[in-house]
Amino acid sequence: MEQLTSFLPFLLMFVVIYFFMIRPQQKKLKQEKEFESALKVGDKIITKSGFHGKISELAETTVVIETMSGKLKIERSAISLELTQALNKKA
Repeated sequence: MEQLTSFLPFLLMFVVIYFFMIRPQQKKLKQEKEFESALKVGDKIITKSGFHGKISELAETTVVIETMSGKLKIERSAISLELTQALNKKA
């Protein structure tokens, strides 16, 4: 019984770390994957590096976007969920 009480603080610390750090990160990754899979031609997006554009072509892992300076081929993961949502809220 004494061993259990000495192990309890470590168990409690793991539970706190899980609910405040690991779980929110997993939730955010899931949201980003859903966002990437829901992209469609014509969507206005902002990349994580700050490029603004409109999707003109979709592939399995890449996207071609039209910008003011021409077309760019980027990875789907390079599109920022937060910036794109903020852009679409304004419009």
